[in-house]
Amino acid sequence: MATGILTENYVKMQMGDTDIFTFPLQVKDLVKISYVAARGRDGEEGAVQRVLNRKRIATIKQYILDGNMFVNTFVINWNDTNYLPKFIADRVEIPLVDNVAQLLDGQHRLEGLKEAIKVDENIARKQVLVSMVIGLETKEAAKIFININSEQKPVPKSLIFDLYGVTEDDRNFAITRAGDIANILNTSVDSPYYNLIKYPGNPRGKGKIDLSTVVSVLKKYVDVDGKLTENNIKDLDFQSSIVINYFSALKFHWDKENLWGNNSQNVFFKAAGFIAAIEFFFEYVFPKCVSRKSFELSYLISLFDFSESSPITSNEIKGTDGKSARSMIINNLKDGLKSDAPRENEYVY
Repeated sequence: MATGILTENYVKMQMGDTDIFTFPLQVKDLVKISYVAARGRDGEEGAVQRVLNRKRIATIKQYILDGNMFVNTFVINWNDTNYLPKFIADRVEIPLVDNVAQLLDGQHRLEGLKEAIKVDENIARKQVLVSMVIGLETKEAAKIFININSEQKPVPKSLIFDLYGVTEDDRNFAITRAGDIANILNTSVDSPYYNLIKYPGNPRGKGKIDLSTVVSVLKKYVDVDGKLTENNIKDLDFQSSIVINYFSALKFHWDKENLWGNNSQNVFFKAAGFIAAIEFFFEYVFPKCVSRKSFELSYLISLFDFSESSPITSNEIKGTDGKSARSMIINNLKDGLKSDAPRENEYVY
């Protein structure tokens, strides 16, 4: 029989037809009852959370260890029918059972708290605010997730497609998804294109690659019948991570020749270079990654060796038309891509 805790007074509110109960809870009790079901990875109802960002967790951990705590609530979806909360007058009794409530919002904050507890055990007894819904399915849980996050910061439009699974019904999905990936490329500090995507209305000189260029080349690969979806890579976070890791791998090799930060010589700061790199990736690199089941940066870096063919520069494509420039860049990437073919004496004849 499960033990339980009787919380302090709770507040009940409604969002549409959904009842939401808000009350204080000790961190250790929230850790015990909650778990994360991530979209694109877990098939169960209510899975809306994203994959963890370790850097963000480390930042939150330090924030907590510096003596801070959170004002905003953690949102849980209680979905274990064997153990249900009981409402007694104006208080709620929470069964202390492992993994009975999905964490809909607060994943990184809770992981930061767990890491902070390893340093200071007293943090486990601190209180946080919890907002609880009971027995929601994915679509209803997604509404709450979007509602919360759209208040904190703009939610990528195509995230709604991930959560609701309605991509096939939207003719603009590919453009929307490609635009969201472009935005992540531009705003993620881990991206080689951080602050380098040129948006309409940008001041002169701000940005290197036009937003329209990124969207036009990516849209066919991210569409519902594109290569990513065909290989069961549908989640916005996963797709953007693939693009960032790939260009980070190219940056690694171009940095060896001090070319990536050279605005005048980095071919990937030009439309022809960006388009060529994406087309090359999906034609020659993507199949290797699918076969290996890995898009890790270290693996992508290992696929290239430019010791015998130096990375191409902008001077080498100067004066050529766009098609010719793309062809030259693709050929250079081909020369640097390691072959999978065995040596002649390794074959059995």
